Amino acid sequence: IAASLHAQNHDGALALTDVWVKTMVPGATVSAAYLSIKSARALKLVKVETPVAGIVEMHNMSLNDGVMEMKAVDAVDIPAHKLVELKPGGLHVMLMKVKHPIGAGDKVPLVLTFEGADRKPVVMKVDAVAR
Repeated sequence: IAASLHAQNHDGALALTDVWVKTMVPGATVSAAYLSIKSARALKLVKVETPVAGIVEMHNMSLNDGVMEMKAVDAVDIPAHKLVELKPGGLHVMLMKVKHPIGAGDKVPLVLTFEGADRKPVVMKVDAVAR
């Protein structure tokens, strides 16, 4: 099931809310995607894909000695029954080599792949709205 702001998998065990992407200034080739994730069982977000960007990576921002640093992460842990927010200034999804500028109200399709303890992938599709 895909929705602008909310998506839930077929058994209701995984929910994505407040899914959005940052609009881009003219000439820019990067943007970022943000969302909140809640799962009934522990999962790990292992991959995010979108056809609008040549490179998609999960990043974390942190403050070290007064300097904001951004580093790529291989996965994001989603503990059972805990809300995990990918938001500005923290964990987020970087969209690089964006093919066309993203403007306010545009819909950006995202495919998120999660892995459970059983190693089986759980794939969620959602449209992020640009703002």
